[in-house]
Amino acid sequence: MNKVALVTGGSRGLGRNMSLALAKKGIDIVLTYNSNQEAANDVVAEIQSLGQKAFAFQLDTSNIRLFDGFFKRVTEHLQEQTGRSTFDYLVNNAGTALYALASDTTEEQMDNIFNIHYKGVFFLTQKALPFINDGGGIINISSGLTRIIMPGSSVYGSIKTAVESLTLYLAKELGARKIRVNVVAPGAIETDFGGGRTRDNKEINSHIAALTALGRVGLPEDIGGVVAFLCTPDAYWINGQRIEVSGGQSI
Repeated sequence: MNKVALVTGGSRGLGRNMSLALAKKGIDIVLTYNSNQEAANDVVAEIQSLGQKAFAFQLDTSNIRLFDGFFKRVTEHLQEQTGRSTFDYLVNNAGTALYALASDTTEEQMDNIFNIHYKGVFFLTQKALPFINDGGGIINISSGLTRIIMPGSSVYGSIKTAVESLTLYLAKELGARKIRVNVVAPGAIETDFGGGRTRDNKEINSHIAALTALGRVGLPEDIGGVVAFLCTPDAYWINGQRIEVSGGQSI
């Protein structure tokens, strides 16, 4: 029976590439989307063209009140479609950007980032645990900004640092179930994240490329393959690790 991965924010950007890379490893996909159902359906169709099962569900990962109902829908659908209600991997990818100096950040902005990137990740993982098969894995998506200090990213970077700490605790607590928990921390990537500023602003793109040992800004496909690898038996002995995938940005 195929393994199954749940990828949040799997309809676009990094999540889309992660979903496709996982499917190419023979893993079936459950992905979430916030508002763009058409994009999610396109990813589902592309995964199905690779010969894997794929299902898309709407979810606002900042709203923890939705999580019980979400997992009820997902597990019932998995039972119907695959014969089992559990899955093997959780990829906490969904998120949004915030670019604001500490002196200018509002409480509303901080609450929004906290709810999406920490509170949502924590409680979605908690609600998922009864449905993750022993021997499976959790991958939390962090950011190079926990190491690379850029003005305007104090809230985003510090909350992602909290996710990295959470990852270590989860790896310790879930070890008895042989569930591995790791962090993938992308550097700057050319996607529509943050309004596409890394992709579309030539000045920003060139500046980051000049700071990167491999001489360019990252692409979505630079990330998806690493996430997919962590969901294979070859990566079994990797646990509680932060893997930065940045091309050597700011080293």
